[in-house]
Amino acid sequence: MAKPAKSQFVCQSCGASSTRWTGKCANCGEWNSLVEERTGVPQPGSGLAAGSKGRTVQLETLKGDTAQTPRTETGITELDRVTGGGLVPGSALLIGGEPGIGKSTLLLQVAAAVATKGGRALYFSGEEATAQVRLRAERLELADTPVELAAETNLANILATLSEGPAPDLIIVDSIQTLWADALDAAPGTVSQVRAATQSLIRYSKHAGCTLILVGHVTKEGSIAGPKVIEHMVDTVLYFEGERGHAFRILRTVKNRFGPTNEIGVFEMATKGLREVRNPSELFLGDRDAKAPGAAVFAGMEGTRPLLVEIQALVAPSPLGTPRRAILGWDSNRLSMLLAVLDARCGVSLAQCDVYLNVAGGLKITEPAADLAAAAALLSSFSGVPLSPDRVFFGEISLSGAVRAAAHSATRLKEAEKLGFATAVMPSPGELTSNSANLKIERIGHLKQLAETLSPCQ
Repeated sequence: MAKPAKSQFVCQSCGASSTRWTGKCANCGEWNSLVEERTGVPQPGSGLAAGSKGRTVQLETLKGDTAQTPRTETGITELDRVTGGGLVPGSALLIGGEPGIGKSTLLLQVAAAVATKGGRALYFSGEEATAQVRLRAERLELADTPVELAAETNLANILATLSEGPAPDLIIVDSIQTLWADALDAAPGTVSQVRAATQSLIRYSKHAGCTLILVGHVTKEGSIAGPKVIEHMVDTVLYFEGERGHAFRILRTVKNRFGPTNEIGVFEMATKGLREVRNPSELFLGDRDAKAPGAAVFAGMEGTRPLLVEIQALVAPSPLGTPRRAILGWDSNRLSMLLAVLDARCGVSLAQCDVYLNVAGGLKITEPAADLAAAAALLSSFSGVPLSPDRVFFGEISLSGAVRAAAHSATRLKEAEKLGFATAVMPSPGELTSNSANLKIERIGHLKQLAETLSPCQ
């Protein structure tokens, strides 16, 4: 006689389980995240039931011939760059982003590109009806492409559809939180449902040798909703970023088993869908006011791609007892550290000023080498002295005020020279190769040297 199913309370944020409901998860501290889920008895042969016996697997050595990972180029250059050269058959990708950022638009363009090249592309929509997807396809002028479409959320129906006919080359599920399995007594979107649906679809894609792309919702903090185990199950995790007020969209890799991480692809939202931006440096440097103080150009690296972006700063006297610190596109902790270094090591105190810092174009920068460009923008705004428009900055600033070397200096300089810049302000340590760009190099060993050249007006 089968034992009755037991209940447990599972946190929808971290996946931790508890035997009773509490208002706050003891593992991650999230409030009102515990949901009751029923767990059945493991089936015989699953490896979890009592008395189940597995089979012996063959062990191999590390030495041996390894075939090159095959890839399918989509024709969308920015997406192929982010994935490491194209889609890998049998791989699973998870893409997350805020609602309305353009995930469905991008994936419909990807499906159309694969289908146009002769591949079989299947698009399962769990949030929109087929009529809504057709309207988007007509707007993107993709209605004539042979993409196969279905609006379905039942996992069993999707797997049954996939088993019929030839194996597809690409499967898109939008989104994974909408799927549900009959065998689980839980609501769609819960941890058990999402985990079971992901595991079943990945198992099919590995067996059939097709590429699987899953869309995931994001939380208010910007991370993909659901337990982190989903990100560990897939091969590649992509985040689609962008600001509602900007037309630019950035596709960023945070995990990739078949290529580099922290790679970005830049798109522009146009009337007919997402348009690739081949030279994002020109895009982020557009409409610059070279005569205004408080603007510095940072020569950065995003993955393997050099990227020039403008960092804007505004320093103004504050009427408040506690001056404001507003930051967009940069880490607020690094700004606090930089202001403390300017005060303690350079004698430039901004304690009585409001400080606003912005990365133009809606880009988010996490590279420490942006410290020198941010410091130059702050000093320029504080002194009222504009920086030369043909100069770029890069270098990390330590707590002592010393400017530390940054990696990939030659690549940064070549990108700056290509865009017409004449001078590069960079750290004193660090050697350049003989084939470096033909720029005038200004070496800085301490932040005080930059502060002396941009002394405040008396």
